[in-house]
Amino acid sequence: MTELTTDTVYDALRDVIDPEIGLDIVTLGLVYDVAIYEGGLVDVTFTLTTRGCPMERAIRGGIEQAVGQLPGVTDVAAQIVWEPRWNPSMVAEGAL
Repeated sequence: MTELTTDTVYDALRDVIDPEIGLDIVTLGLVYDVAIYEGGLVDVTFTLTTRGCPMERAIRGGIEQAVGQLPGVTDVAAQIVWEPRWNPSMVAEGAL
């Protein structure tokens, strides 16, 4: 069984695609933090490219589904934040 680590969570989050842009949320720089707690709770702090983004539900659901399927995860808390504001410089180099 694979150990639950922040790396395994980030790997799972690479499967969550922003439907409007067509890139995963890690490459886009939308994931700000991942925390793993005893008992299997995983907290993912993320943002969106803009407030009111119509893809919020899809991205939040994608986070919950992708991380929730990892061995050892009992619950996923996907927390959206607006600070720091996302900007295009946060996209991984060479991705666009």
